[in-house]
Order: sequence, then C-alpha cells, then structure tokens
Amino acid sequence: MLRKLYDWAIALAGRPSAPLWLFGVAFAEASFFPVPPDLLLLPMGLAQPRRAWRFAAITTAGSVLGGGLGYLIGYTLFNQLALPILRLYHYEAGFAAFQAGFAHWGAGVILIQGLLPVPYPIVTLASGAAKFNFGAFIGLSIISRGGRFFLEAALLRYLGEPARQFIEKRLTLVAASAAALIIAAFLLLKFA
Repeated sequence: MLRKLYDWAIALAGRPSAPLWLFGVAFAEASFFPVPPDLLLLPMGLAQPRRAWRFAAITTAGSVLGGGLGYLIGYTLFNQLALPILRLYHYEAGFAAFQAGFAHWGAGVILIQGLLPVPYPIVTLASGAAKFNFGAFIGLSIISRGGRFFLEAALLRYLGEPARQFIEKRLTLVAASAAALIIAAFLLLKFA
C-alpha cells in the first residue's frame, strides 16, 4: 500500500493539476484536515526537483491561507466548530498542551509547532481561540511553515535524483523513520 501511495504521488506530480492538489491539501491540513502536505510535496519535488521551490511556495501559501481559516474558526466558532474538529481527531490533549506551551513560551510555540510534523489545526484553532494577534499569527505562520517547506524544497532541489533513488530503494525505512518522527513530535507535544 505504501508503494502504491508513493507511486500515485509521483504520477500526480506530472499532472497539470498537481499544484492545485498540493495547494488544496496544504490549505485543508492547516485548518481542519490532518494530512500533512509533505506527503505530496516530497514526491512532487522528487519527481521534478527543478520545480521544488515553486512547490514549496504553493504549499506555504496554501498552509498560511488555511491557517487563517483555522484561526478564524477558533476565534469565532470555537465551541460550534473548532471543538468538534479537535474531538473528531482526538486532539484535545494536543490542544491542552499547545495552550500550556503558549502560556509558557508565547509566540515561540507557534514557530516551533509550525516547523514540526504535528497537526497544524491544533495551532491555528488554538491561536484563534486565544485571540492571539492575527497579523503576528500570519507572520509567524509564514516564517515557520515557509521555513519547513522551503527547507524540504532545498533538500529536494539539491539532492534530487540521488534522494529519489535512496527513498525508492528504502521506502519502508524512510516511511518508518517519518512515522517515528511524527510520533516523537506528538509525544513532545503531549508531555512538553
């Protein structure tokens, strides 16, 4: 199944609609849907390393705009919409951890969470619910999400074909490592 998903994403990268898919996934992930856009960004960048910067820009734009929607939901419709989203994905503990981190570290937690492979709706919904300054939230989102996606693009752009060969030979190892990183990020979120 992992191989089929990878092959689908690589094939998608060659389609004219690929950037729209990437934008849509990044937008949805930042506001209400916990599928990281990296799952499309990485294979697309591997398939077309010369377009990696463009893909990173599209992902960043989608993520920041989607984050704005998540913020708006948290700000205006927390009990009606944000709380049910958090419950649907069992993010209550992550939300509580974000609130505690925000109380302790302030805006720094937005920067850190934006860089990590953790569900970004926790950050966007909580920032809106906390009525954090919207302009600062957008600026921090651009820095953290853009930093993450452009770092990935730089690796894809400059490692390109060798990275693709490595990943394709060791897809299970790479996927297991990514899963371990995500689990570690969740644990950090929960116990920080």
